[in-house]
Order: sequence, then structure tokens, then C-alpha cells
Amino acid sequence: MSDSPSPADAPSGHHVEPPPADRGLPPENPLPDADKDQLLELYRQMALMRRVEELAAKAYTQRKILGFCHLYIGQESVAVGAAAATGGDHWITAYREHGHALAKGVPARAIMAELFGRETGASKGQGGSMHIFDKSVDFMGGYGIVGAHVPMANGVAWACKQKKLDKVCVVFFGDGAANQGAFFEALCLAELYKLPVVFICENNWYAMGTPLHRQSALTDMSLRARGVGMTREQLEGWDVEHVRQRVAAARKHALEHGPVLLEIITYRYRGHSMSDPAKYRPQGELDGQKERSDPLLLTAAKLQDQHGVGQDVIDGIHADIDAEAQDAWDFADQSAWPDPATLYDFVYGAQETSLAADTPLSGKES
Repeated sequence: MSDSPSPADAPSGHHVEPPPADRGLPPENPLPDADKDQLLELYRQMALMRRVEELAAKAYTQRKILGFCHLYIGQESVAVGAAAATGGDHWITAYREHGHALAKGVPARAIMAELFGRETGASKGQGGSMHIFDKSVDFMGGYGIVGAHVPMANGVAWACKQKKLDKVCVVFFGDGAANQGAFFEALCLAELYKLPVVFICENNWYAMGTPLHRQSALTDMSLRARGVGMTREQLEGWDVEHVRQRVAAARKHALEHGPVLLEIITYRYRGHSMSDPAKYRPQGELDGQKERSDPLLLTAAKLQDQHGVGQDVIDGIHADIDAEAQDAWDFADQSAWPDPATLYDFVYGAQETSLAADTPLSGKES
């Protein structure tokens, strides 16, 4: 005789439910296909992102950038594609954030100056590589504790819902963060309250130096959504147009029905950070991925084959973005250091209103 509980054994007022069904994101794409000019702009953004990161790597070796520095090279199509679908929404991300900030509209000058620790940086030189922030474009910051920023997206989405804004919160994190408790808690509450959140797991194959199959028995990170009944999808992220379409579909669903978990397969070409030589990769893996799935090469080929764009146009884009990236370096290098007197200016918020005299926290009782 089985000792397993039955629905009749449930406490009064409760019932036992079957496991939630697997809810896939509807396949319809809500945006029209990108035309030639739109695809050229997406290519330009990815090329600029890569060049800025290459210069950041150079600056790090020259000790113009100190501390941690996590580069986004190889993953450009994810941030750029997502921005093309959610450019007016709120974004929160982790420490591999330079590309996200640039895609969201933070100027290259402000990003590079922040990396250099100068007062003209996006966070006034006090955040550095992992803590770029720019409210003017609703880029709500990068955060350094793995997975700890994911619940913050719920707070932003709750505010959007309460204010009846036609906005979602997009939150980016890596495959390693998908094993953190804060991540699971965030999914549970987002689905419970049907919050307009798009959770994007950028699966770049490695959590620091540990490959996915050695950190998780479940290697499809999107299946994490099933535990809370959330809509999900896993997709390859090499094609910036495909990312744009599927993130747009996720945004539409989040506004109308509640949160979505997207797992976007991507690949980083550099180590976890600048201090990581990435010797843990199998021989030939990196070169093979660059040959098969480099988002810049794939997009350039599409522009040439499907839209008749000549190599001279591609070369012209690279000349322009080389100049823009170098301008960002020069601007940062020539900017002033922050005044040490401002060190605590952004640590505490001033309380403008005083407590009433009869509150428990006033007088001797406090």
C-alpha cells in the first residue's frame, strides 16, 4: 500500500495540483523583418561594441583600468538584438555589462571614462567596470554579486505594473547565476504576481572556468521556468535579427500575460575576466566557434548576400567606429580624476523630512 499523500490528505482549503505544463513562448514574431538600413545599424552597434571592448582590454594591460574587467566580446548579438526590441524599457544586468550599457544608449565616452575611473564616467568614476549606471536611458546598473541582482528586476517590474506603464524590466545574467537561490526566488515571485519581466540567461558555456555540464545536471537553463509555471524558450543567439524577434515576442508576452525566461546560447571569446587566460577550453573550440557563429561575420554575410551591401560599406562602418572608440579612449584618458571629497556622496541618501516628536524613534527611546 502506497504511503504517498493523496489530494484527500491535503489541509483544508488546499488541493494538490499536477506539475505545471511546459509553457513555450508563442512562435509568432511581432516585429517586421529588419530592412537593409536597420540591419546595417545593428551591425554598426555590434562592431562598435567589439572595438570598445578591444580597447578596454588594451587599457587594462596598460593599467589604465584597474580592478576587475569582464569583456563582452563574442556576445554582441544578444545585447544589440535585445535593445532593438526593448530599447525603451528598463534594464538590469550583472558585471559583464559594458556591452549592455552601450546597447542601451550609454555613450561610449561615458563607459570608457567609467572604466578609467574618471569623473566624467557614467557613475562619476566611482563604479568602475562592474557598476555602470545611467538612469537617463533606464540602464539600472550592473551588479557584481552573482545572481543577486535578479530579484531587483521584480521590484522595477512591480513599479511599472503599479504605475500602469507600458514597460517591462529586462534582466541579464549568466548560466552560473541560474543556479543561485536568488534567481529561483525571483522567478517564483515574478510568476506569482505576473510581473512584466523578461529574464535573459546568456549561456556562454562557462561559469568562470567551469563548463555548463560540470555545474548543472540540467543543461537547458530555460527549463528552470517549469518549476514555477513560467513561459520559456531556449534559442541560439548568433543571429542578431533572430534575437531581436524573440526578445520582442517575450516583451509582448510579459506585458500581456506575465514573465518569460529566455535562455540565449552565446559564446564569449575572452576569459571570464582579464585575469583569466581561459586555458580550460578544449583545443580548437574557440577558433571553431569564431568560424561558425561570430555575430559580426554572420551579419556582414547577410548584408552582402541578401541586401547587396558592398565590402566598401562594411569597411566604412569599421573606419567610423574605430574613430568613435578611439575618441572614447582619448576622452577618458584626458578626463579628471574624481574629487576624493565626493567619495561618500552616493553611498547614503539624505532624509529631508524629520520624524514627528511622538514617534517611537524620537527622543530618548531611540
